[in-house]
Amino acid sequence: MATRPVLIYDGECGFCRRWVERWRAATGDAIEYATSAAAARRFPDIPRERFAEAVALAEPDGRVTFGAEAVFRALALAPGRAWPLWLYEHVPGVAALSNIAYKQIANHRPVLSRVSGWLWGPSLVPPGNRFTTWVFIRLLALIYAIAFTSLAIQIVGLVGGDGILPARDWLAAVRAQLGPAGHWYVPTLFWFGAGDGALVGVCLAGTGLAALLLVGVAPPLVLAALWFCYLSLVSVGQDFLSFQWDSLLLEAGFIAIFLSPWRWFSRPESDPEPPRLARWLARWLIFRLMFSSAAAKLASGDPSWRHLTALTYHYETQCLPPWTAWYAHHLPLAFQRFSCASMFVIEGVVPFLFFAPRRLRFAGALITIGFQLLIALTGNYGFFNWLTIALCVPLLDDRVFRHVMPAVTPVTAARAPAWLVRPIAVVLLALSLVPLSDVLGWPRAWLGPLPALERLFSPLDVVNRYGLFAVMTTRRLEISIEVSDDGVRWREYPFRWKPGPVARRPAYMAPYHPRLDWQMWFAALSEFGRDRWFIAFCAGLLRGSTSVRALMGRDPLPGSPPRYVRALAYDYHFSDAATRRATGAWWTRELIGPYGPPLMLENGRLTMAPVGGLP
Repeated sequence: MATRPVLIYDGECGFCRRWVERWRAATGDAIEYATSAAAARRFPDIPRERFAEAVALAEPDGRVTFGAEAVFRALALAPGRAWPLWLYEHVPGVAALSNIAYKQIANHRPVLSRVSGWLWGPSLVPPGNRFTTWVFIRLLALIYAIAFTSLAIQIVGLVGGDGILPARDWLAAVRAQLGPAGHWYVPTLFWFGAGDGALVGVCLAGTGLAALLLVGVAPPLVLAALWFCYLSLVSVGQDFLSFQWDSLLLEAGFIAIFLSPWRWFSRPESDPEPPRLARWLARWLIFRLMFSSAAAKLASGDPSWRHLTALTYHYETQCLPPWTAWYAHHLPLAFQRFSCASMFVIEGVVPFLFFAPRRLRFAGALITIGFQLLIALTGNYGFFNWLTIALCVPLLDDRVFRHVMPAVTPVTAARAPAWLVRPIAVVLLALSLVPLSDVLGWPRAWLGPLPALERLFSPLDVVNRYGLFAVMTTRRLEISIEVSDDGVRWREYPFRWKPGPVARRPAYMAPYHPRLDWQMWFAALSEFGRDRWFIAFCAGLLRGSTSVRALMGRDPLPGSPPRYVRALAYDYHFSDAATRRATGAWWTRELIGPYGPPLMLENGRLTMAPVGGLP
């Protein structure tokens, strides 16, 4: 009598041998594998013709099963693979469908053997994801470094003590309104102090932690610290840290804690295989990001997306276009429509390949990477494109890196324990159904208590909503800031990055993210007075805030703060080829009128100035 289950298969069938090799890698020593020829004498009670029809599983208690049930019972002995057997035994109809499918597969094994080769490659044994995970963690470290360094340059002007929206004032308002509960709804280190030194210090600490992660020091601890440091900044950043890639970095960083090796020093040759559930969470995240982008565009009802004309506007009206966008804007209409249709395929269809067999999954990853490179070529989206590319790496496996990865040594390092990963994975998956359901326009009623739980955990940014450019902006309005010391002569106060002088070439600045310049694009889409940060920005210029002025370009009134400030609205368009050849101008602009009234400070209070609002 066998002391462990024996899976009996047709040893002369190439299809069977390949799949048994894969199952053996999953189950390890929990199951003995034997060909039907070798097992016939050991199990004389099993008719030999049954071996030719289907695999058989002989268990130590004498139970023998065949076909789909045998496969499911065998795989249930592999870690994390018990759910197919549970479905087979408990869900009506699954057993019948599984048996039919198994019979069809058994009857077409030669053809399916070739198909398996096309889909998985020469071997069906998973090559592992240790080095792939090592690469992903290093890319994430670089992106964290970029994010923190970018913020360190701007954070004092944005939310410092003399910045646009001081973090200490925000926290004081939260404390006054919510009391102790504010610590949950605004999770941040800055409850201990939100001075300029603390803000810059956390940014620099984040950069230092990213360097430690890059060299492999205590990955789970460093990743947890990185996540909380960035969450601390996002929690007090208000409008300036409300971008989707900030949320994406937090969600990816949280998942990475459980992907990383739980050891004091990470080495690519000896890191353990990452938990399977953590890998699936990473794939689920990149799926939601891409699929939600397509779904949001279709669900919005925007005619420019439905008619495939959105890209005729996009390059010109995106937030901070680089000079390459000028050329992309002038491509023929037929090409723009083709590009738009291709975008829907890449965002709406390709993500389903992320869960497909190995080679199809690779194709999905490479298409997505290529798509993100094209976006980065014609737009400035901070670190978003590079983070999305990094999230494609867990879709690959170690065989992709076989020419560069070091030789593997015996693994003794630990990984995130299953008792911790499993409940976290279940919670994240359940909560992610809420934003996904919202973007698809499904009613929340079917989700039961999940929406309430999602709201409760939303301050942690571990599950977020995605869907850029759901409604295409078809007109580019730009706000020009002008200052004056007498109310008669006005001088334009240029921004560093956003469109201003028409002859200035649109610049690349990504992965650096100039957050004030980005917010000015959003301000132009709303009415004056609706964005409290814009009013505070004007007040900062009037009081001569050094940190606010540092966010701007050359000061037209150096030495003293302006007495008056006004905002004018312009309609911007890319120049045509003839105009650019003749004048060198990348843009044309037409004055629409005042964006808001001229402003001044009177007794320290912002008020309307008794001067003209038009040039």
